[in-house]
Amino acid sequence: MTTFLLNHDEARLRIYKKTSMNKIKILFFATIKDKAGTKSIDLDIPNEMTIKQLKEKLAAEYPNLKESMKAVLMTINREYAFDEAVIPLNAEIALFPPVSGG
Repeated sequence: MTTFLLNHDEARLRIYKKTSMNKIKILFFATIKDKAGTKSIDLDIPNEMTIKQLKEKLAAEYPNLKESMKAVLMTINREYAFDEAVIPLNAEIALFPPVSGG
């Protein structure tokens, strides 16, 4: 009986993660801030969303950012993040234009 309860609770947790939303804060810097027209936004995203999926969402919802999403540098809670990174709950995401120079 205990095994059933654990499995049932695990299943409920999986369903909750897939159906509930994650409130994140997105910070825009430099030229990306100019294109976004704001320095930050609060956004509700699905749980388990990746950085790649967030880039796609931002490109679709903010057409001025579409080109920038191809080369943007992103951080999750002040650490660089790659496309496959899953965004944790209540994360702070920052977007920076590519850096060049010597």
